[in-house]
Amino acid sequence: MRLLVIFSLFTVFAACESKKSTSDYEAYFYPIQKEVSFYVYRDIKNGLNEQIHRIYSLTDSYGEHLIVEVYTGDGRIIEAYNYNTDSLNLIDHMVVNAQGKKQKAELLKNEYFPADAETEAYFASRFPGIYDSTFILREVKRKVAKNPTLAADVLGKKVDILVCNDYIRQSLFNPFQHKENVVEGHAKTYFAKGYGLVEWFDEKDQIHFKLEQVLDEKEGIKLIAPTK
Repeated sequence: MRLLVIFSLFTVFAACESKKSTSDYEAYFYPIQKEVSFYVYRDIKNGLNEQIHRIYSLTDSYGEHLIVEVYTGDGRIIEAYNYNTDSLNLIDHMVVNAQGKKQKAELLKNEYFPADAETEAYFASRFPGIYDSTFILREVKRKVAKNPTLAADVLGKKVDILVCNDYIRQSLFNPFQHKENVVEGHAKTYFAKGYGLVEWFDEKDQIHFKLEQVLDEKEGIKLIAPTK
């Protein structure tokens, strides 16, 4: 499997502890707002390859959440991440299975955004594979870089960027036959102040996604409407 599949960023479901302490880097997380936004990313290594993230917040009996839904360029949803807005940890991870049905993944580790400069965020999610009797374990260990901030261009504006180093491991395994196939690698992830995720690329620079535009709900829904 390509690293693109491993790092399709965005993924989330299983109750987590409610920590009433936000990340030191909260300013670099997605803005918490009721309005729906669509982030459109393009792979600058392959201009035809797009990814669309639908981002919105909601409040229910469990508190306030921020949802990031991940779509392919042709408008198919592939996964979704549900963040607790107090701790910025994940509450849930949803994936789309081989039959095209939404399915709750087993969220084993719920940290996907760094809490501080010293702590390594650890995300791990397990869900059924595309073949019968197989499962996928996706793991991302994310740590703030030694020189964590820089100024970069985002949509024509100079903004502060948080730089993170990621170790990514994805295992396809069959627990009955005791077979396992592992793909692993490293990547960098950029979060911009006031935006959230704006760029990511793998160590071999085979994929390199950058935020190309931010659309409101009226314009963004046109990108995923064919799947509705």
